Amino acid sequence: MSIQMYLVGGVLFAIYICFTIWNIVHNNKAQESRKNSKSSGKDSLEKGGMGSKSSK
Repeated sequence: MSIQMYLVGGVLFAIYICFTIWNIVHNNKAQESRKNSKSSGKDSLEKGGMGSKSSK
């Protein structure tokens, strides 16, 4: 009986690890696509983080 419990626990743990890794990869790709879509709409001056500065 104890071997079956270890097998069931191992299978559940493997499924949990697979879904955790899939979640990390999926969210990383989604974040990269959001980051790329936000940065594509800015001017080349604003990409450096300084923004449009007017000189006096």
